[in-house]
Amino acid sequence: MLAGRRIVLGVTGGVAAFKAAYLARRLVESGAQVRVVMTRSSLEFLGPQTMAAITGTPPLTDLFGAESVSPHTDLAAWAEVVVVAPATAATLARMASGESEDLLVAMLLAFTGPVVVAPAMHTEMWEHPATRRNVAVLADDGVRFVGPARGALAGGDEGMGRMVEPEEILEAVVAALGGGDLAGWTVLVSAGGTREPVDPVRFMGNRSSGKMGNAIALSAARRGARVTLVTTAAAPSHPGITVVPVETAQQMAEAVWAAAADADVAVLAAAVADFRPAAPAAKKLRRIDGPPEITLEPTPDILAGVAAMKPRPFLVGFAAETGAAQIAAAKVATKGVDLLVANDVTAPGAGFGTDTNAVTVFTVGGSVEEWPLQSKDAIAHRLWDLVRQARSH
Repeated sequence: MLAGRRIVLGVTGGVAAFKAAYLARRLVESGAQVRVVMTRSSLEFLGPQTMAAITGTPPLTDLFGAESVSPHTDLAAWAEVVVVAPATAATLARMASGESEDLLVAMLLAFTGPVVVAPAMHTEMWEHPATRRNVAVLADDGVRFVGPARGALAGGDEGMGRMVEPEEILEAVVAALGGGDLAGWTVLVSAGGTREPVDPVRFMGNRSSGKMGNAIALSAARRGARVTLVTTAAAPSHPGITVVPVETAQQMAEAVWAAAADADVAVLAAAVADFRPAAPAAKKLRRIDGPPEITLEPTPDILAGVAAMKPRPFLVGFAAETGAAQIAAAKVATKGVDLLVANDVTAPGAGFGTDTNAVTVFTVGGSVEEWPLQSKDAIAHRLWDLVRQARSH
């Protein structure tokens, strides 16, 4: 997403400084080179060694005493984008007035590229006329604001002024740099588990939460792709994602096949029922009538339908297994996919509904990659790296 991009992260003295550590990690995971500037007051909330360990480079904290004779101009020349998170009211005031007594503001004065600011302060401070004037001045200067949000604040208070989550700041950084490495791609993702009606009340379904598919769709959108997400589950909110809600396998098939015709890449992560009741009851089945006899019929093979298209998108299939994921290897050829991602849903931390996953990735060329247990967001990011690499060959 940000491979090779040069980012300076400015951390200022607010309780939200702890989130800057996670933001730094996400920037590094996205492939960026990150250097950190910490104000003196930020050191009261976050240790510099934490940022050094995450980024691989000790943070700079002062205009003086560094190896460079001009750290502020060196940083300004090196950076492609500067993000200040959290940005306190005091920092906004110094930025708006150009008071460059600290390294961060001095560097910003010397920097000519995009600046992303994530404010964090108490509601009264955010709403104060002085802060509003400073925000207006900075916005006129071209500074991009992300947040703040409403939520829990320091001291047990609640209201507007909470720093937005690092993922949202990451999106703003990608946007400030003119998109991501998937810009121009049209992507289709399916997610969730289908529900096949037995009667107007009951259905046959599975335990899929849609979290893996959501993570894949969100990662693609954050990297600049236009995404169509066909899903049975609650969907993530992102301006780059168009959500198509469905419920049954038939509905999902129709939506996927329609969207696949215009897609560059299709990632079919949904857990689709293989069978459905052939004749769902028109009225609720009653216990008093005894156990019903339910005849099943096959559902459409959505993956096969996409694989048979001419031309077809680059195709990634998912296989949920109960046991060794290696048993999915044969499906690579039979399903006609470019990549197959398999996981053992009985493995601890890798089943339905979890926030983590461990997968085995098979390619049509016969290579196999074992990805250990990690967050589904990390799996999604790594998957797009692999798709991008495969499509470039």
